[in-house]
This record gives sequence, structure tokens and C-alpha cells, in this order.
Amino acid sequence: MGAEFLFMDDNARPHRANIVDECLQSEDITRMDCPAYSPDLNPIEHVWDMLGRRIAASQPPPTCLPELRREFLDEWCNIPQDQIDNLILSMPGRCKACIASSGRHTPY
Repeated sequence: MGAEFLFMDDNARPHRANIVDECLQSEDITRMDCPAYSPDLNPIEHVWDMLGRRIAASQPPPTCLPELRREFLDEWCNIPQDQIDNLILSMPGRCKACIASSGRHTPY
């Protein structure tokens, strides 16, 4: 990953398991200090939200696991790149807003 790699998570319990800590330490990966109430800092959370909304709006909705998987993969491939780019470019503003709110809710 390189010396400048910084791991970011949203403080979810699975991310804080001992086995995860041990793995990160064994790979010499630094974890970013993240306020407890700031999942809005992680752009992937917004991608998951986009996917969930797209799948919920699909007509007809998936009725079984293979259909859901196919729909998920189709929607993943159809997320416009500019939406992903905008999420990435919004990171400085998201971080500033989080700092300004002392890690509490932000408008993002």
C-alpha cells in the first residue's frame, strides 16, 4: 500500500475486532482517527445508499437472491463516474465540516 496509505473505517464494531487490529498492525497500516459519529466521512457509505435506492426503485423488484445479485451488479456498473468523482472531490469539505462540528452531524 505504501507508507502514506491511511486506512479509514466508520468505527463499526466489526472494524474494531482484535483480528482486524492485528492484521492492520502486521501490515504496518495506520488507521485514521475517526470521530465516533461520522460515517458521513466515508464516501462508500453514499455509494451503498445510491445502490440501495436504485435497487429499491427497480421494476420489477428482485424476488430471489440470484436476481438481487444480478440487479446489484448491474446497478453497480451503471453508477455514473461523475457521481463517484463528486464524492471523492467532496472529501476536503466533508472533513472540514466534521472538524467544525466536533465530529457530530454534518450537512452531508
